Formats: sequence, structure tokens, C-alpha cells
Amino acid sequence: MSDEPRWTIHLPTRLTNIEAAARFAAALRDSLGHLAVVDFAETTLSATDQPLLRTRVWGDNDPDPAGGDPVSDRTAQADG
Repeated sequence: MSDEPRWTIHLPTRLTNIEAAARFAAALRDSLGHLAVVDFAETTLSATDQPLLRTRVWGDNDPDPAGGDPVSDRTAQADG
């Protein structure tokens, strides 16, 4: 592992709920997953007015987001 710092790209959206944001993150993973420079396992979501309060998109028990359920799917399962 390199000692060089890693950089995060913050990409604001116009989405208004966490479920839609998680689905969008999954769509980005599906379309850009072939790029080795993107670490989708570390994807987090936050509300615009609460940038320090972050929700992981893929759970800690699923280090490989390629097959993981986004937070929106887990939330729906918990509610059902």
C-alpha cells in the first residue's frame, strides 16, 4: 500500500431521500465498477446539511460491494 494520501470526490446530487441515493450509488458501481481507481466498498451517503453524518451504502459484513445490497435494500427488508 502506498503512503500517498487517497482523495475523495464528493458528488452532490438532487436526490431527496437515502433510498434513491443508495440506488444511484449502486448504479454508479454497476457502470464504473471496472475502474480500479474507485473504491466502492467505502461508499457513504450524507445529507447536504449534515456532511459529517455518513451512512455506509454497503454493510461492514459485505466488503465486496459487487454483490452487496445497498442500504435502501437493507432498509426495505428491515421495514418489511
